[in-house]
Amino acid sequence: MTTIAHVRTAVRRLAEVSRVEGGAETWAIDGREFLTVTADRGSVELQLPADDAEQVLLDIPGSRLLRRGSRTTGVVIPIDAMNGMQANAVIGRSWASRAPDRLTRTPVEAGADSDLPRSLGRPATAALHSAGITTLAEVSSRAPAEIAALHGVGPRAVRLLEEALEAAGLAWG
Repeated sequence: MTTIAHVRTAVRRLAEVSRVEGGAETWAIDGREFLTVTADRGSVELQLPADDAEQVLLDIPGSRLLRRGSRTTGVVIPIDAMNGMQANAVIGRSWASRAPDRLTRTPVEAGADSDLPRSLGRPATAALHSAGITTLAEVSSRAPAEIAALHGVGPRAVRLLEEALEAAGLAWG
């Protein structure tokens, strides 16, 4: 079970988010809303493509589709129906579905020169890129806990980065 505090923390860790002024607690990326906390603070409304929304229904009991007319625009999820990992994942997917390409592309896709290990995988590489980190030198200027706190960077990615830093003669900042 997760909490509203966890939801807020997960949102604030994402790149370039801002709170939308007004009545409801709504968060946006690049002016596009991706998460709203319901008035009773018991649920979150997340903007998601229809196929992602359908998957959330299967993964998180108690979820329901968010529709505008006949079109699925996302999901409504009771906060206490999610565990922390589910909350992080679905919030990240909602953010990514609304974020500009420059924030969701990996450094390789963006054409940037990168010496980050290819074995990191897309989620960790995208998380580093979103934080402005595209090289091992930039990784080395950060603390391991700071890198691990990025949504999409798990223990395996931290281990792979540590190995790559060591091979390059670098160390954590």
